Amino acid sequence: MDKVLVIVGPTAVGKTALSIHLAKQLDGEIISGDSMQVYRQLDIGTAKVKPEEQEGVPHYLIDCRELTESYSAADFQYEGRKRIADIIERGKLPIIVGGTGLYIQSLLYDYQLGGKKEEVAPEIREKYEAFAETHGNEALWQLLLDKDPQAAATIHFNNKKKVVRALEVFEATGYSILTPKEEPALLYDYFMIGLETERSFLYERINQRVDLMLEEGLLAEAKLMYDNRDVQAAQGIGYKEFFPYFDKVIDLEEAVTQVKQNSRRYAKRQLTWFRNRLEAEWFDLLRQPDELKRLEQDVARWLER
Repeated sequence: MDKVLVIVGPTAVGKTALSIHLAKQLDGEIISGDSMQVYRQLDIGTAKVKPEEQEGVPHYLIDCRELTESYSAADFQYEGRKRIADIIERGKLPIIVGGTGLYIQSLLYDYQLGGKKEEVAPEIREKYEAFAETHGNEALWQLLLDKDPQAAATIHFNNKKKVVRALEVFEATGYSILTPKEEPALLYDYFMIGLETERSFLYERINQRVDLMLEEGLLAEAKLMYDNRDVQAAQGIGYKEFFPYFDKVIDLEEAVTQVKQNSRRYAKRQLTWFRNRLEAEWFDLLRQPDELKRLEQDVARWLER
């Protein structure tokens, strides 16, 4: 089974720096496992690795979509596996780095995304279609977010047909439309490094990162998304919070506070997701940098197996 190194964890925990360090050490190439970094023009708000930070290490699945295009877990699964095969064929080590858990899980395991159609009573579909007519597409999507956040994360709120489909499947079966019907097979011999740190320290780093993003021009990117707010990418944290500011409903300080709060909440969800759904060895390299040596030894033993 082909070996794949994986680095996961919440935002602002040091994944980028570690990935480049290990890629240089292990002759690796990096595949981004982030649902927002695929978009061109969205560099600051997505914390995309800068060209000068890449230190010559090839990076893939970054800047591979226009911001007006949609992108799904199925797209990532297909393109990611092609990249893995190519990297291995050239004798290099694939390193998946990111915080979008569903994408990474669907890459490592044989998940059948967009699979068979479940039979659903027509009255369930009619109920949700009527709800959309009365309350609008975004309210319908919010309903899905409350019931099945996993599916909501992969469907744009304006894609009413898919949102209705996900809601009716969940109501009829009790399962997410993304839940596989059988235990999916493992496709790679992977070693997963999970990065974490003490919660209050992480939140402080997230707040500082948002301030730095503002200095680097985050507001201009947010305005670009405001002008294209019907596209999938506009739902990204760090962009949508500024829309009320552009509408002159709130002031800039309030919008920034909202970005920080949503970013912190997202980091908490990321950690919970990875801990519950995937097996990783966890390290706190921010507060315990000496742990890097143990991490490198663990990876070396895995590569020798």
